[in-house]
Amino acid sequence: MPGVRIGFEVHVQLDTESKLFCRCPADYEDAEPNENTCPICTGMPGAKPLPPNREALLIALEIAHMLGCEPVIGKRLYFQRKHYDYPDLPSGYQRTSTPIAVNGELDGVRIREIHVEEDPGRWDPSTGRVDYNRSGVPLIEIVTEPDMRSPEEARDFLRRLLQVLRYSGKVREDGGIRVDANVSVEGGARVEIKNINSIKGVYRALKFEIQRQRNLMRHGREVRRETRAFREDQGTTVPMRAKETAEDYRYIPDPDLPPFEITEDMWEEAVARAPEPPHKRAERLVEEYGISKEAAEALVTEREWADFFEEVAEKAPDDWEIEFIDQWVRKELKKVLNKKELSFREARIEPEELIELMRLVRDGKITRQNALNALWEAVDSDKSPVEVIEEEGLLKVSDEDRLAEVVEEVLEENPQAVEDYKSGKEEAIHYLMGQVMRKTRGQADPEVTMRLLRERLGEPGGD
Repeated sequence: MPGVRIGFEVHVQLDTESKLFCRCPADYEDAEPNENTCPICTGMPGAKPLPPNREALLIALEIAHMLGCEPVIGKRLYFQRKHYDYPDLPSGYQRTSTPIAVNGELDGVRIREIHVEEDPGRWDPSTGRVDYNRSGVPLIEIVTEPDMRSPEEARDFLRRLLQVLRYSGKVREDGGIRVDANVSVEGGARVEIKNINSIKGVYRALKFEIQRQRNLMRHGREVRRETRAFREDQGTTVPMRAKETAEDYRYIPDPDLPPFEITEDMWEEAVARAPEPPHKRAERLVEEYGISKEAAEALVTEREWADFFEEVAEKAPDDWEIEFIDQWVRKELKKVLNKKELSFREARIEPEELIELMRLVRDGKITRQNALNALWEAVDSDKSPVEVIEEEGLLKVSDEDRLAEVVEEVLEENPQAVEDYKSGKEEAIHYLMGQVMRKTRGQADPEVTMRLLRERLGEPGGD
C-alpha cells in the first residue's frame, strides 16, 4: 500500500527448564496458580536476581544466527529496568537486555535488533487475580525495521518468522506469539498496537488501523502518536494511552545485575547448535536434490518432514528417481498423516521402513492402494508397513491361473456389466476390474487382470 510503513516487536517464550533470573521451573501451564514462584520472580523487597540463565542467552543467539543477525561481541551489555505499572509486574519494572544481536534479515525485512527479557505474570482483569507462575519466564524480543508495506506483507513475514522460530525447536509453542505492531500512513504519526496474539489478529488489526488513519486524514484530522489495543471480538483498535517513548519507561541499567558480554565462544557454540533455517534449507533442497521450489517449500514447513525426506533420499538405492521418493514422502505419506491428523514428529515410522514399502511398490509386488493401506495401519502403531503387509496378506497376486478363475467368477456374477461392455460401453470393464480387486482384497495385479479381462471379453462393441 503506498505510504504505509509497518514494523514489529515480536515476543516469544524460550523453552528453558528454569526462569531467566531464578531457578523456578519455567513450565507454568501445568502448575497450580502461583506454585512455581519464589521471592525473586514475585518481586519481594530485598530479593536479588540470580545471574541470567545462560541457556536462554544461547537459545536467543541461535535464533539470531538463523535470522542472519550479527552478535554484539566485545561490548558491555546490560539488563535494563523498563518501568511501567501493571499488576502482573510485581517489581514495577521489566528486565530487558540491551541488544545482543543486530542487522539481520528475513524475506526482505530487516531485523534491527534482538533482546532477551523476562515475561510478566498473568493478570485477569475480570477477577483482579494474578498468577505469577509465568513471571520471569525468558522471552526473545525481535525488533524489525518498518519495511512492510501492507497487511498482506506483514502476515507473510510473520508466518515465515514463526516458521523459523519453531524450526529452532527452542521456543515454547504453548506460550504463543505476542506482537506489538507499529503502523503509520504517510503524513501521519506512528501508532503502536499492543499485544496481538495471533497472525490472523495482526492482519485484522493492521487492516482496520490503516483504514482508520486514512479516514482521519481524509477528513483533515490529526493521526495522534498513541498506543492502541486490538479488540479481537470487534476487529477494531481502541485507544490505550499516549505512545510511550524510551524516556517514559525510565530505562536504567539494573543495579542488581552486573554487565555481561557475548563472547566469541558463546557465539560459536550457538551457531554450532542452531539448525539450518527453513528458508535456507528450501534453497538447498532445490539445488541438492533437484526438486521443485514448491516441493521444497512444503517439506520445510516441518523440520521433521524435511529431515525424513533427506534421510530417505540418502538411504534409498542410487537408481531411484527423486520424483519417486518425493511422491512417497511428500505426497503419499503426508496424505496419510494429514487424514490421521498426525505431524511428522508424532508419526511412528522410520525412513528405512518406508524404503522397504517403496521397494515392494517399485518391484511390482504390491499395489499402490494396498501399500497405502499398510501405511495407514503402520503410522501410529508399533508395526512397520511390511509387517502389516505380511500379517494381512496384502502382496500382489500375479498368478495368472488364480486370477483367471477370479475373472471368470466376476463375469458370471455380473452379466449386465458384460453386456454393457459388449454393446460398446468401455467404462464397464473398469467396474469389472473393481469387482476383481474386491474379491482379491486389492491384491490382484492390475496389468495382468486387465489383460485377462480384455482377452476374455474382446474389444468393446465386438461380438
